[in-house]
Amino acid sequence: MNTRREWLQMMAAALLPLPQQDRLAAFRAGFANTPIQSLKLAENLTMLSGPGGNVLVLHGADGLVVVDNFVSTVWTKLEEQLRSFGKPVKVALNTHWHLDHTDNNAPLRAAGATVVAHENTKRRMSEPHHLPMLDLDVPPSPANALPQRVFSNDYKLEANGERVGLSHLKPAHTDTDVILWFERANLLQTGDVFFNGRYPFIDWSTGGSIDGMIAAANRVLSLVDEDTRIVPGHGVLATKADLLKYRDMLATAADRVRKLKTAGKSLDESIAEKPLTDLDGVWGNGRFKGDDFVKIVYSTL
Repeated sequence: MNTRREWLQMMAAALLPLPQQDRLAAFRAGFANTPIQSLKLAENLTMLSGPGGNVLVLHGADGLVVVDNFVSTVWTKLEEQLRSFGKPVKVALNTHWHLDHTDNNAPLRAAGATVVAHENTKRRMSEPHHLPMLDLDVPPSPANALPQRVFSNDYKLEANGERVGLSHLKPAHTDTDVILWFERANLLQTGDVFFNGRYPFIDWSTGGSIDGMIAAANRVLSLVDEDTRIVPGHGVLATKADLLKYRDMLATAADRVRKLKTAGKSLDESIAEKPLTDLDGVWGNGRFKGDDFVKIVYSTL
């Protein structure tokens, strides 16, 4: 129900015939009434889900480490959830640059947190962008929302009895993606290189591609085992088997759309061929349906 509610809210926002500034506000507003759900994964790990994906909180005596942070319109609700852990936020990590994962960087910084991200995330957040698939213009983030600490390849931290490793991926969902390995919990957080149970958004305007997404899925598959829990960017908590199904879907979609494009079919002609119809029942239950994902794949090949 929450997935469907989120999709309806986002669709309503996306369909409004508004100027770009108002469209962006409507996009954010579309999440405002989505509840935040909490799932305890370990004594020191909690997943928060709802308004724009999944947030992971590592909590304990050392303070909070928060991975991603929803959109700005739900800051009050997110702040309430974070306060319930009884410790201040010390570190805020961004898996990539998109606003549904970084929009509350500024209030977290104001509360004393150090924001850490890949160097490309800071660069992308500092620039204006047009996201053609969403028809959204995103202005540069204010200086107080930018990451204070950046890295180029890997970054490690220890807190609350856990060792966390961040690794940058080759361009996949964007060119800013990182995955996070929580060693002792045997848990991996993927950011938006993994949309569990739905077609993903791939941002080709900032380096994303279907082939990069497949490569990222293969990279994660090589790291996890049957007992590893996987926190996707969007969707429910996952297993290696879930990620394998997702990777196979990406590969199938890429193969089918690539054949149409190579044969000289236009985007509209490729969509008209309905190459993903048999996949829609499983993967078309999020924001994007089969025709949408044909456009995404075609545009990134």
